[in-house]
Amino acid sequence: MDERVFFAAAPGYDRDTVDAAVERLLRQLPAASLLAPGKKVLLKPNLLSGTAPEKAVTTHPAVVAAVIRAAKRRGVAACDITVADSPGGPHASGLVKSAWKVSGIAAVCAEEGVNLYTGTASGEAPKAEGAKRCFTLLEPVLAADVIVDLPKCKTHMMTGLSAATKNLFGCIPGLQKAEWHMRCPKKEDFGDMLIDLLLTVKPSFAVLDGIVGHEGNGPSGGSPRPLGFVAAAENLLSMDLALCAMLGLAPQSVPYLAAAQRRGLCPASFDPALAAGETALFAPVENFRLPDSWRKMNFSDSAPRAVRWAVPAVEKWVAPRPQIARARCIGCGRCAEICPQHTIEVKNKKARIKPKDCIRCFCCHEVCPVQAIDTKRFFLFKKL
Repeated sequence: MDERVFFAAAPGYDRDTVDAAVERLLRQLPAASLLAPGKKVLLKPNLLSGTAPEKAVTTHPAVVAAVIRAAKRRGVAACDITVADSPGGPHASGLVKSAWKVSGIAAVCAEEGVNLYTGTASGEAPKAEGAKRCFTLLEPVLAADVIVDLPKCKTHMMTGLSAATKNLFGCIPGLQKAEWHMRCPKKEDFGDMLIDLLLTVKPSFAVLDGIVGHEGNGPSGGSPRPLGFVAAAENLLSMDLALCAMLGLAPQSVPYLAAAQRRGLCPASFDPALAAGETALFAPVENFRLPDSWRKMNFSDSAPRAVRWAVPAVEKWVAPRPQIARARCIGCGRCAEICPQHTIEVKNKKARIKPKDCIRCFCCHEVCPVQAIDTKRFFLFKKL
């Protein structure tokens, strides 16, 4: 597999700029040759929720459109291109349609005449070679000849990074994603599960939207951060390793990259010699903000020396966890609906988390439409 990560400059989302950048990438990426006449192509963007493009929570519609047009130029018929994802919460057709519309991707698909999947059908995928788990996946994922991953460059409260590999979690329908959080409550197990999912979905390549990324309390509660590039890679793990180097994340602290390293599927860090294309873009991003919760991933290392010895025994109680900001809560119940442990209840139009059973997956944070879920941190660690 080609380990290179290709970069192209794109300072904004105007059509000509994005189309040209994506085309430069695909002309260099050998795996792009899979886009050919007669192939059924699935494009899998990040549709976390029904959020406007300027919030930088979802893959920008301009990037989706550019990849659609690039596929057409290579002979793929519009009727053979499908755009699909399962956002957070129940996979109900009405909710999915609304999310596609608000994200701007529905309009792009209509303009380009390609299929936008708003159905709910799914099926069991065969167990992949090297995988420990089996998955139920969206029907278009199972039917595709070529799967193109279209992630957004974002932070994530649980995994630190939400990019190429993590984006595949949306291939799992609806609340089954919450079920996987329940089955894999420890970050190590969750990361290992994501590697099994990568082996099962087997995307052909990824095109990353890094024109405006998302920093801070991602994947939805942070803020937009202009980065000015798009990237493409056949190896999704290689792409995520490159992003770690750029954003200041230790790959070993990202659960799925750590799992891939344990399984011998990727190196400990990205080799700068594998950066290709417009290589000046592969550079550290100054003052990129990580999630408030991120200290928990290396909790014992970052704890004050005086109490570091006790961390393993008390981490469950002192590690950062979600907390409802009652003044902002609108009582919609989406957090309770998606909580894998059913630890959230809504009373008197306000949500409440039972801390005893919380597994700190931050699913509630992902789906809150008004960003009313903050990070509660133990007082000794607030200034770390």
